[in-house]
Amino acid sequence: MQEASQQTGGAVAAGSTGNGTGKKVNYGRRVAYAFGNLGQAALYNALSTYFVVYVTSAMFAGVDQALATKMIGIITGLIVVIRIAEIFIDPLLGNLVDNTTTRLGRFRPWQLIGGISSAVLLMIVYTGLFGLVNVSEGWFIVLFVVAFIVLDVFYSLRDISYWGMIPALSEDSHERSVYTSLGSFTGSIGYNGITVVVVPLVSFFTYKFTGQWTEGQSGWSAFGVIVGIFGILTALSVAFGTKESDSALRQKAQKNGNPIQAFAAIAKNDQLLWVALSYLLYAIANVATTGVLFYLFKFVLGMPDAFSIAGVVPIVIGLIAAPAYPVLNRVIPRKFLYVAGCVFMIGGYLLFIFGSKSLPVIVVALVLFYIPGTLIQMTAILCLTDSIEYGQLKTGRRNEAVTLSVRPMLDKIAGAFSNGIVGFIAVAAGMTGTATAADMTASNIHTFSIFAYYIPLALIVLSLIVFLTKVRIDEKEHARIVRELEKELADGELVEEAVPDEGADLTEAPVLAENPGIGGAGRAA
Repeated sequence: MQEASQQTGGAVAAGSTGNGTGKKVNYGRRVAYAFGNLGQAALYNALSTYFVVYVTSAMFAGVDQALATKMIGIITGLIVVIRIAEIFIDPLLGNLVDNTTTRLGRFRPWQLIGGISSAVLLMIVYTGLFGLVNVSEGWFIVLFVVAFIVLDVFYSLRDISYWGMIPALSEDSHERSVYTSLGSFTGSIGYNGITVVVVPLVSFFTYKFTGQWTEGQSGWSAFGVIVGIFGILTALSVAFGTKESDSALRQKAQKNGNPIQAFAAIAKNDQLLWVALSYLLYAIANVATTGVLFYLFKFVLGMPDAFSIAGVVPIVIGLIAAPAYPVLNRVIPRKFLYVAGCVFMIGGYLLFIFGSKSLPVIVVALVLFYIPGTLIQMTAILCLTDSIEYGQLKTGRRNEAVTLSVRPMLDKIAGAFSNGIVGFIAVAAGMTGTATAADMTASNIHTFSIFAYYIPLALIVLSLIVFLTKVRIDEKEHARIVRELEKELADGELVEEAVPDEGADLTEAPVLAENPGIGGAGRAA
């Protein structure tokens, strides 16, 4: 039955079972879960990438150029500082999720609260705080800081609870990989779909409100409202369309400690930290480049109308790569998938560097750049998820949400760098306001290339080195860890605050070990 499920990449499968355990698969829950990341990833891209593009290109277009440059610097600087400062909050939010006990479960309440709140606040910041940006720059900055901090916190709660939910949705390793694949699949569509529609949507609504076919403030506001509404609908899908389950190993760690213990759980998990470092290097490189692709098409190629290509390419690749990952991982160890992804990405950067003035070359470079996305992201996140059992073996404490909060934390760090890079390039390379490709000098293009290509290329090489030399938690090691946990459970050594109810399902560990090729949960981007 596992074959039937994997032939569809975890999206659609024939038969009543698909997890290798004989248990009936609930396809409705799979669909509800997958739909959630469609809007979540779209909202993340609107927040981490295109809000800064909006700030640098249209939010202050109606004011004096000197004041506009000053305001752009202030806003982008504040965003970077806020997002870096909130990095240290994510483990605390993970601890909050881990210690949540409600009728809806541990994770679903935060899909509801975090999803709705972050979506509403996204709409508000995209409207310039209901037009306050055009009335008082000072009050706008003060209130913007408050709104953006709260927005970032609620988005983190949604993201942490979404990926942290996967170990609670199923105790079966293969079923976990299906949810991972589905989330990555729809996340790729949602994230890159925004790139496809952003310019047409913004231009259309700008024309409707002003009569000018351009990317104006009113069009960006409408774009933010649309993304926010979509984000709410997809959050409701996860909150009411999924159901958390229990297992013996989960019940052994129902009480997950205080915030200090949350940080300690991360600090003691060396494999979690090494995987996190390799993923962080990749993530910074990835967002540094994707964050400035709009400027590549508008100011380097001089073809802003062709920018949708930068969204179409990753969507097509995602439609193929995400469902194929579980199948590939059946025959190829995930360490080799990570290596292959890095090699493809390096090739893409070389084409960006030597062919940045040619659209056909750029298209090929985009293909090579986006192919590794699924390979690297899913491999890293499956390793992060497997480190839950690794940490449980070392400390006796199973911190699901805290451990998986590391991935959103890393994306937040990368997003902060992206915001800073986009803002810096826009100002340093003169890519602001009404500037065009004709205004660009060789120095402008050189500045762009350094931050968009050369530095990210170096980061990808470092990511590969760290992963190959420091990450040991592969499929075989995870299977060994689970067998040892199962032995301790059977011997009565694995005892935490809670004791499973009589008749509780003790099959999690053997099932996890049964299919070591795939081991857990993961992202979007």
